[in-house]
Amino acid sequence: MDNTIAFLIAAGLILLFTLNYLRKEKKRAAKAREAAEKGKLFSEGPQSQHPHIDANYCIGCAACTMVCPEGDVLAMLGGKAVIVYGYKCIGHSLCAEVCPVGAITMVMASPSMGADIPYLTPEYETSIKNLFIVGELGGLALIKNAVNQGRECIDTIANRLASRSGMPSSPDVHDVVVVGAGPAGISTSLRAIEKKLKYVTLDEGEIGGTVAKYPRQKLVMTSPVEFPMYGKFKKTELSKEDLIAFWKKVCERADFKVRQGEKVEDIKKGQDGIFTVNTPKGQYRTRHVVLALGKSGSPRKLGVKGEDLPKVMYRLIEADHYVNKKILVVGGGDSAIEAAMGLGHQVGNQVILSYRKEAFSRIKERNAQRIQESIRKGKVNVIFNSNPVEFRKESVVLEVNGKTQEIPNDFVWIFAGGEPPTAFLKKIGVGFGAQDLTTTGSKEVKEAREAKQTSAVMN
Repeated sequence: MDNTIAFLIAAGLILLFTLNYLRKEKKRAAKAREAAEKGKLFSEGPQSQHPHIDANYCIGCAACTMVCPEGDVLAMLGGKAVIVYGYKCIGHSLCAEVCPVGAITMVMASPSMGADIPYLTPEYETSIKNLFIVGELGGLALIKNAVNQGRECIDTIANRLASRSGMPSSPDVHDVVVVGAGPAGISTSLRAIEKKLKYVTLDEGEIGGTVAKYPRQKLVMTSPVEFPMYGKFKKTELSKEDLIAFWKKVCERADFKVRQGEKVEDIKKGQDGIFTVNTPKGQYRTRHVVLALGKSGSPRKLGVKGEDLPKVMYRLIEADHYVNKKILVVGGGDSAIEAAMGLGHQVGNQVILSYRKEAFSRIKERNAQRIQESIRKGKVNVIFNSNPVEFRKESVVLEVNGKTQEIPNDFVWIFAGGEPPTAFLKKIGVGFGAQDLTTTGSKEVKEAREAKQTSAVMN
């Protein structure tokens, strides 16, 4: 009898835990399905690098869904990992790293999504031999990717130069010209110094590229990365100022020289294989060119009447310089939301955020949470389904749900993205259209997957 009672109690406890587990799994699956349906409404799919999940290998451990810094890019459906908010993915690749069986590989978007992405080989070489593109211009975001690509690109160039040893050289010809001094350009240049290459780096703006244009004290997400002339850089989150200070320290130690204020206007390749890089200040001849231009380019304008007024700006650096002002921020991306929140927390500011759509759909999870808190506290007033139709000296005119209204205003910031240097790339002959790697079955991918599976079995 005692054994029977003990058995029944044990069976009851097991049943209770099982039912509780199944209930949680049902809720999680329902939440994932809801996210997937919502993702279909707002997402056109991954825009660049993103995870490709092989359901045949996925074991449903859910590790990939828990490490993504961007929120619910991935979810579990039917015991398998799936992409639900693909457009949020910016290529952290942590999901692929944490997968114990190699079911996830990082691939580029399909050609339909990559029509404005230059065609690149695995060595980051364009359709023009010895002309390379590194960083976000090639379709990959993240400082980690930019640093890695710049380093690897120079390694490729150094190997090619080594194979040419013994061939005559010209004192006026560089081994490589690096265009851009952002994360990718700095990494490329420092690696060139390490490899003792004859190089020159050109930039039309300031050292730091896109990062230098971030608002003051903006937190920058990084990943551990091997930084040329420094070694392993392990910090994962630091301010814009700290990151730029780190770069400058390393650059000074390496005697890195950059020619600022030189915008590259044209690049031509001669029959002898030598490139001529033209700027307003001169010409540079080189055997290789690395374009690390970034993707944002020039700020995109709205074409609205009054947009040329001095009070209309496209870049916010010091939010605390503006107090007791009536401010309009236009845009629905992370930059617009971060600017609106930064301005909204300054003394006496009245901040309106105007967005043309009915809801935010392409912002980081942490920004989605923070903007809701700012709205709740009255720091930012968000007006959806609205567009500016005119900027006046002391006011702005918005069209809201088809009706216009005039609002008192002191300053306007527009965050409508940038005009990428697509025209320049096409002008110099770079081909466009990324490879479709979404169904990759390459030898390297298979070998990496098999290695992980073998390791999982042995452990």
